[in-house]
Amino acid sequence: MKPKLLQQKILILYICFTSTIMMILIKNTNIPQLLLFLLLFTSCKGKNDADIGLTDTISKKEFALKQGTKLTDEFINSKKASIAHFYNKNWPNNSMNGGFLVAKNGQIIYEKYEGLANKKNNTAMSSTTALHVASVSKVMTATAILKLIDQKNFTLNQKVATLIKGFPYPDVTVQTLLNHRSGIRNYSYFTDKKIIWDRHKILTNQDIVDLLISKKITLEFKTDTRFSYCNTNFAILALIIEKATGQNYREAMKSIIFKPLGMNDTYVFDYEKDRQTANPSYRGDWSLYYWDYLDAIYGDKNIYSTPRDLLKFDMGRNDPEFFKPELLKKAFVGYSNEHIGQRNYGLGMRMINWPTGQNFYFHTGWWHGNTSMYITLPIEKVTIIALSNKFTKTTYRIKNLAPLFGDYPFEVDKTLVEE
Repeated sequence: MKPKLLQQKILILYICFTSTIMMILIKNTNIPQLLLFLLLFTSCKGKNDADIGLTDTISKKEFALKQGTKLTDEFINSKKASIAHFYNKNWPNNSMNGGFLVAKNGQIIYEKYEGLANKKNNTAMSSTTALHVASVSKVMTATAILKLIDQKNFTLNQKVATLIKGFPYPDVTVQTLLNHRSGIRNYSYFTDKKIIWDRHKILTNQDIVDLLISKKITLEFKTDTRFSYCNTNFAILALIIEKATGQNYREAMKSIIFKPLGMNDTYVFDYEKDRQTANPSYRGDWSLYYWDYLDAIYGDKNIYSTPRDLLKFDMGRNDPEFFKPELLKKAFVGYSNEHIGQRNYGLGMRMINWPTGQNFYFHTGWWHGNTSMYITLPIEKVTIIALSNKFTKTTYRIKNLAPLFGDYPFEVDKTLVEE
């Protein structure tokens, strides 16, 4: 047992014991009171490590999501026509095969669900259809990490080697994993070589760390000298979540994020249990993508969710009562400025930073036939989401809706903002 957990457990037992003794001393001791004492003491003693310590401050019930100022019918109708025009132009003839949502102040302005979640079973898409969100999972993994930092389990600048036994890169910190400045190589590249990994075997997160150690995989570049987007960073962050909470990643994400925010249709894919029930992904011609040896890795991907649940996530994440604003603010700071340009990356968040000072925050995803895009505009309190499990890059065009709500200089069809 970790020292911190042991101290907290002893404290709880001590409080339970002394408070009960005081109650008995106040009144005349008798048999019923002694029995009550024994009952209280044993019930306190019965708590296990999962009930106290690192996970004790994680909410066990739903967080009260708060909508902003109620939108007027005039405002909703003025935006709805333009959004409908965008939707019909980009996904004509019911061709999306996924879910799409636009909301402001937590209130849905427009949403649509079309196509088949499972072609074999002829299962239609709906608002509760959970699809693989691919790298949009990184935003949720990053949020769980920041919540654990908020609870003082570790720090942004903490060396990963102090959290994961045998970790071979002494300069890599939690922050350099979050902002892709670690220099670690992408697991999908080095495990592609037969001398490193047998691709007939399913790769796990722990396998990745073991290979980094045993195969002496060198860094791509010196830590914190430049940016390089790398899935390995978030696979390792998932292991840090497990170490800190004492739970597997699936249960930890449920405890920290999904359950408190009422994300009831969201889950982390379990390769052993969910392959028969998870909604599959398809190529553009409806041919099926089959599972491969990388499909068990989580943290960088493997969260299944819905547009409505991602709206709840966005509302909760930006609520100062769920998340300390000063910590969340660090996620929206760009850390990849070696080359002057607009594109940047924060802590689990992509962004575009224009010279005018305007900023656009988002994350895209692509795994097998699944494509996704999550847009959060904190100033305007706008959320835009698109998910699809039939391959299309049209999902990424939803950024062109941002000018409907603020000064975002995307090149868009003028008819979009005129209608």
